[in-house]
Amino acid sequence: MYLNCLEDVKNITKELVKVPSIVKTDGETKCAQKIYDYYKEIPYFKENPERLQMVQTIDDEIERHIVVAHVKGTKGDSNKALILMGHLDTVGVDDFGTIKEYAFDPDKLPEALRKLNLDEELNADIDSGEYMFGRGALDMKSGVAGHMYLIKYFSEHPEELNGHLIALAECDEEDNSHGILTGLKVFKDIKEKENLEYVAAINADYSTPYHAKDENRYVYFGTIGKLLPSFYVVGKETHVGQAFGGLDPNLVVAELTRLIELNPELCDEAFGEVTIPPMSLKQADFKEGYTVQTALAAYSYYNFFTHSMSPKDVMEKMKEKAEEAFDNIIEYTNSSYKEFCEKGGHTYTKLPWKKRVYTWDEFYNELVDIHGDKFKKHIRDFADELNKKQPTMDLREFSAKVIEEAWKWVEDRSPAIIIYYSSIFSARIEVTGKDEKEKNLLDSVNESIDFVQKYSDKPIVTKMFYPYISDSSFMTISDDLEDLKALENNMPAWGTKYVYNVDDILAINVPVVNIGTFGKDGHKVTERVHMKHTFENVPNITYNTIKKILA
Repeated sequence: MYLNCLEDVKNITKELVKVPSIVKTDGETKCAQKIYDYYKEIPYFKENPERLQMVQTIDDEIERHIVVAHVKGTKGDSNKALILMGHLDTVGVDDFGTIKEYAFDPDKLPEALRKLNLDEELNADIDSGEYMFGRGALDMKSGVAGHMYLIKYFSEHPEELNGHLIALAECDEEDNSHGILTGLKVFKDIKEKENLEYVAAINADYSTPYHAKDENRYVYFGTIGKLLPSFYVVGKETHVGQAFGGLDPNLVVAELTRLIELNPELCDEAFGEVTIPPMSLKQADFKEGYTVQTALAAYSYYNFFTHSMSPKDVMEKMKEKAEEAFDNIIEYTNSSYKEFCEKGGHTYTKLPWKKRVYTWDEFYNELVDIHGDKFKKHIRDFADELNKKQPTMDLREFSAKVIEEAWKWVEDRSPAIIIYYSSIFSARIEVTGKDEKEKNLLDSVNESIDFVQKYSDKPIVTKMFYPYISDSSFMTISDDLEDLKALENNMPAWGTKYVYNVDDILAINVPVVNIGTFGKDGHKVTERVHMKHTFENVPNITYNTIKKILA
């Protein structure tokens, strides 16, 4: 069956886009309320109000909410449950500049963009009438809108479902994933109350063409993983007039970036698909204001995508690069100093720097060996107090503060690199058909694509790994649980500001597919969603997949 849903999904999308819901603002709750109010007017939820929830996020530094809508089918008595998921938050709009007032107005934004005369492709897409513009239109309120339409449809046709359909609209996907983490607990609660067996999850996050001539539309089984390997570098301060008397930590960080950023050796390949190489997201020192003394310490962190590598694997590779960087800097500074001495007629003596590289796990345990429980208690109390006093502190900054405090306990003050993780863990997920749930999902999606393909003028293609960071990463775990210890042991914020709750994830533990929105320029001023594919083809692939899984 093919649903004529384009206009309905279009209208819902437009209404959602009009509600600004920038991450870490009260707009997230306002958008959640908009979604909740939509569901609340549906007769099914008037008759079954317990199946509709608006839930405040747990252990969050600000007040925001998720929405969970649950339809029970009447076709049979199956306890199988399928999850629909999508995030309601967006990135900011400062990049819109002088047309910022139109960022959430799909009707007025296209003409405002046209006046900027940005490029011919953009103007052609405006003229085509095939796209809806606006912050969040592509990423990913149109995906949430499609799920809202389907929940309404199945609430009116529960006889088509043998099982349970549960839709989550979550906040905070663009930052620290408090929405999905709260959602997992709600799913677990529903599972226990109704004795459910979760069998699959469908996300609707966005995708874009891979290149200018790419005509394909994409469906992704599984998702890419993401880690944030970070480096805290302690140097040896000196006056700029005695440049070779110290070791500048910024020089070490620069060498780390040279060795890591865009390095194809660090791409992760699996199932014929290759990740984008690492990129620097931050490098800075800790100096406040201007002085002619070099910095005491600096830090950097890098986006690292994974298809097969675990946190343990990535940490090992990062330690290799840190050791290589330290060796290179020792060689470079000595070579430079020797040449300087020759030019100035000075006596050259080898500089005192020795390679010194730790993982946070190694560094922490060395200090425990020296200071015992006194150090363990101090660092734990310090982290707890810091989180209590400054609950909104960025997770990356928090991690650096903990290491800075630990360094105060060090007896050997010579330069060092400490490697650690400082952001939330987005797990890689592969769906290969290794068990009945995966095989059923693969077959159901592929059959649904084959059916919908005849209604699409572009090829609909499947790939293994969704290429962007998404909340799909919280649906199951493909890594060996023992390898995940490297995440816990190398994260200074673990147990105070962050925990990767394996138990909550394993309580759901379902294969995930991304049947999502399609368009161009996600996270850009020119963000736009292709209406025919996203408002019609995508809901129909999802609809038919649901019917096959909950047959």
